[in-house]
Amino acid sequence: MYHSGKTYAELSSEYGISHSALAKWIKQYSEVKIDDETVVTAEQIKALQKRNAQLEEENLILKKAIAIFTPHSDKG
Repeated sequence: MYHSGKTYAELSSEYGISHSALAKWIKQYSEVKIDDETVVTAEQIKALQKRNAQLEEENLILKKAIAIFTPHSDKG
């Protein structure tokens, strides 16, 4: 309803919700259009960022494991 033109004050008064709660919900659930067919919420973006960080950490661990377990050949 906020994106349809209602103000924080109107929504707060109508539903008895604090301004800060409205702001949090609007930020959390507002949609971002990525392309013609893809729309994501701030919550989904945050989850994707968390998953990306996990994958980067796993990738670093695997690279270190490869370095430890791969025998080095001394050609000379």
